[in-house]
Amino acid sequence: MTKTLIIIPAYNEEKNILKVLQEVKEDLVGADILVIDDCSKDRTREVVQNVKGVNLISLPVNLGYSGALQTGFKFAVENSYDIVIQFDGDGQHIASEAKALINVLIEENADIVIGSRFKKENDYNHSFFRKMGTNFFKVIIRSVCKVDITDPTSGFQVLRKSVFQNYALMNNYPEYPDANLIIDMLLRGFRVSEYQVRMRNREFGESMHSGIIKPVKYMIKMFYAIVFVLLKSQRLSKDNNKFKESVR
Repeated sequence: MTKTLIIIPAYNEEKNILKVLQEVKEDLVGADILVIDDCSKDRTREVVQNVKGVNLISLPVNLGYSGALQTGFKFAVENSYDIVIQFDGDGQHIASEAKALINVLIEENADIVIGSRFKKENDYNHSFFRKMGTNFFKVIIRSVCKVDITDPTSGFQVLRKSVFQNYALMNNYPEYPDANLIIDMLLRGFRVSEYQVRMRNREFGESMHSGIIKPVKYMIKMFYAIVFVLLKSQRLSKDNNKFKESVR
């Protein structure tokens, strides 16, 4: 049987996490659950500890979303999981939708399946800056990878072992693992698919992309991260060509 792990990074989500875990346990029976408490300042850890059947890692320092996520990938590798589901702890992701993402992973023989908010028209509420960033990154991916990805900033993803093994071993796992990682994996030959999913708006707490300064900072850092990925890909391509010429 396929061994599946749901990774849920959580920072100050005491008002959301219980409902998230109850829904996941009800709708994704058979999958293991891992919550990464990213050194929360509220009662997130205590809430999770009181839920039976949930694995919990409490980080001693705040590593941020990406650090918590990579901790989950390392756990998945060490415990021989086949599939990982990235799932937010704020209540925006809907557990039942993950079943469809897993089906797409299997049916299309994909390595990554993204839960897209924008593959079809819907009433999902996205801030102006997030919309601008999403559209900008869509254009870059289409230009560089010749692939249409409608929601490159979605954190709701299903990953095969070949993918999360790569993520777990990265020494420079990015602060914002979004479009930059999608581009990197596409350029390396991994298969990326999308499936339209429903998502909710956050009920309690504050998003890491809230306000004006945070989204602008995100877009600047993401742009430079993508440039780095492209330069690395170009260098590797040149090195491969030199190697091929040397062995002829």
